[in-house]
This record gives sequence, structure tokens and C-alpha cells, in this order.
Amino acid sequence: MPPAPGAVAARLAIDADPAVRVLARRDLLGEPAPDGDVLLSPIVRGLLAGLEDTRVPARPYAKWTGAHWRLVSLVELGIPAGYEPAVRAAETVLDCWAAPDRLAGVLVVDGLRRMHASQEGNAVAVACRLGMAADERVARLVEHLVGGQWPDGGWNCDRRPAAHRSSVHETLPALWGLSEYATATGDARSRRAATAAAEVLLARHVVFAAGTDRPLHRSVVDLHYPPYWHYDVLQALVVLDRAGCRDDPRTDRARRVVAGKQREDGGWRAVRPWWRRPGSAGLVEAVDWGDVAHQMVTLNALRVTAPAAGRTPVRSRPSPAPPAGRPAR
Repeated sequence: MPPAPGAVAARLAIDADPAVRVLARRDLLGEPAPDGDVLLSPIVRGLLAGLEDTRVPARPYAKWTGAHWRLVSLVELGIPAGYEPAVRAAETVLDCWAAPDRLAGVLVVDGLRRMHASQEGNAVAVACRLGMAADERVARLVEHLVGGQWPDGGWNCDRRPAAHRSSVHETLPALWGLSEYATATGDARSRRAATAAAEVLLARHVVFAAGTDRPLHRSVVDLHYPPYWHYDVLQALVVLDRAGCRDDPRTDRARRVVAGKQREDGGWRAVRPWWRRPGSAGLVEAVDWGDVAHQMVTLNALRVTAPAAGRTPVRSRPSPAPPAGRPAR
């Protein structure tokens, strides 16, 4: 039998990457853990390195080295809110996604906005985690997300007129962004939109084709890290828990899928990565995640499968007040 969840969490809190140690102590063991320790992580330092070189507005989304993707990983690793290099990089991301001409240029087919909602969703979530929820550009992106929500509660970038059902890939990051914004600001409209988006995933029991035990796609029951915009069972459960859906029974089958992938040593493994090591060809990462990918999958698996008693929520602390600096515009 694998070790008990508490023993696995304790091992992460001692032996893992410094950022993962902080998250394990705080979220799994309920212990205090200084945010500043996250900055000791080689992965965090690697993601921060070169952020200043990605400030050209056309480049934030470069896969996977642009500021957009680095920031998603950094906030998932617990980068402190208000940390200046990350905030400066987030300014460039918000300038890119919230540009009025970009928002006005979204294609509408048969009355439905065909938008890459994962872009806005991730940007809003990152901004909220960094303490920037009051920025006017964040509100603009939230308005754009809510205005582009499809009747079924999700989003889709598919331009084909026949496409009238939302995409889980686009919906999951949008759900994350809207739920983070609602938590940070108390905004009721974004909370309602997040609730509707969660229903898109819950109606599928997270990863199953309607009324079946067949996965939506074989990749969605694999565990990846980082997941980027790709939908999978573990990232979906993490985001649904953040949105307040931990106790929904429609997540139970998905949690069993994750639990069934635990190894004899108590950990979980990231498989079939969407990234390649620096120096490789193709979609190259800014860092080599190495064992940290497995540590993050183990952390997230414990977050979504460990008993609720004795553990803190996936998001264990409220957003701080926005830091002083660039005013809303």
C-alpha cells in the first residue's frame, strides 16, 4: 500500500524544490511557510530570468518562454503577490490582451464570439494572484470574458459555424480567472459566470463523455505538468476546487481516476510532457522542470484527493490589497 497522504505531504515539505516545500507546508500540512522561500527555487529563478527580455508586446504568448506562460507557472509555484519583476511582466501581458483593438477584433459567427478565452482567463488569474485585481485592464478582460460566454456556460475559439458547444480547453482557464477575480473583488457577475463555467465541466463529470465512462480524449486522463492550455483531469480538479466545487459529487469519478494513478512510493508522475528542455527543437520551455514536474503533480494530486479534514483549500489565502504603483487607467 502507498504511504498515507500525510506522510507523502511531509516528504514533499522536506525534500522537494523550495517552492513546492512552501506549498506543501501551507496547503497540505496547514503550517506557516514564508513566501520568500519560494524565491530560493531554481525553477522560480529560471522562470524569472529573462522576463525583462519578453517585454515586446507581441511576444508575451510565445510558447513556452513568453511572459504569459512564465507568469502562469510562477503564480502556481507561489510567487509572492506584489513581487516587482513579476508585476512588471504582468503589465506587458495585460497591455497585450486588454488592447482595445484586440478585444474589438474577436470574430463573431452565428452570434457566438470565437475567442481564445484561455488567454484572458490565465491573465486575469495571474493578475489577481499578484495583487493586481483592481487594475482597469483586468476589469476589461473580465468584461470581455463574461460578454463572450456561450449559452452553455463556456467558451470556444472554433470558427466553424457548426461549432455550438464550448471547449473544455478554453473554459478551464476562463473559469480559473473569473473565480480568482470574484474571490479578490467580491464581484457577483464574475462569480455567476464562473459558476456557469464550472457546470460545463461538472456536466461531463470533469473528463467523461456524456452518460459514459469514456474519457473525452485519452490525454485528459493523463497527468501533465505544466499543463499550459491543455485540459486534463488533475488541473481541472484543482481549478474546480478553487471555484468552490470540491464537494460536488460529480467530481468523484475524476478524483478516483487521479487516486488510481498513485505509485507505490506514494507519489504521482507527470507523463507525456507538452514541453521540451531548453536547447531542444520545438516548443521549448524556459526551464527544465525535471523532477519538479513530478513534485507538482504529486502536490496537486494530494490537494484534490486528500480528505478535506485537516487540509487547507487549494487557494489558502486571500489576495492582498493591490500594491502601490501604476494607477488604473
